[in-house]
Amino acid sequence: MNDAQGSPQTVLVFGGTSEIAQSLLRRLAARRAHTVVLAGRDPVALEAVATQLRVVGVTTVDTMAFEATDTGSHGRLVDDAFDRLGDVDLTLVAFGALGDQAALELDPAAAARLAAVNYVAAVSVGLAVAARLRAQGHGNLVALSSVAAERPRRSNFVYGSSKAGMDAFFRGLADALRGSGARVMVVRPGFVHTRMTAGMTPQPFATTPDAVAEAIVRGLETGAETVWAPPVLRWVMTVLRHLPAPIFRRLDQR
Repeated sequence: MNDAQGSPQTVLVFGGTSEIAQSLLRRLAARRAHTVVLAGRDPVALEAVATQLRVVGVTTVDTMAFEATDTGSHGRLVDDAFDRLGDVDLTLVAFGALGDQAALELDPAAAARLAAVNYVAAVSVGLAVAARLRAQGHGNLVALSSVAAERPRRSNFVYGSSKAGMDAFFRGLADALRGSGARVMVVRPGFVHTRMTAGMTPQPFATTPDAVAEAIVRGLETGAETVWAPPVLRWVMTVLRHLPAPIFRRLDQR
């Protein structure tokens, strides 16, 4: 259960090497999170993250092999993680792929794989987690979406459309869990300076993993359903969402 101050004590992360996830976990460790399960593809990288978390005070850190496209294994994996933790205060869905738009347009199979990671796998994991949260009667499910979900652009519409589906799914799941004691929070960062965006031209209002993690902590504290990082993007996207298509296309070309 969350501690007396409402801070998560047990955390499950899908996408355990995510830089946003790592920054969030360090903050939660400072707030007395004591048990973490990291699920991801690279066991060496996961163990490196686990070692860092132990250094900052997390008592128990386990790692689990997780392949996003192997949806047949997700239910068993979620059950295993919940059984290990006994009671899960926070589950973070932090995995995803960005891809190169030009290359994806020339390779439909690669585009389909990206969509499978960003949307199909998120649905599979999300429903399995939701079933366990509903059964235990409490807990937060936090999903890392993107501002790209709001209005996919010509320059990244494969990624943007996959995030739009993922974002819509978790908002619907939040409604499905209403009254169960479990909650869903959707996080929409803008351009984040990470390994995944290295070498790319930063977009306006670019941010950092630390800033996104801090926004997630505030969202958990306030019971927010949607978190924007940085917050100004809420108002920027409100305008962009309603721009006439010819104007929106011209902005996307700049």
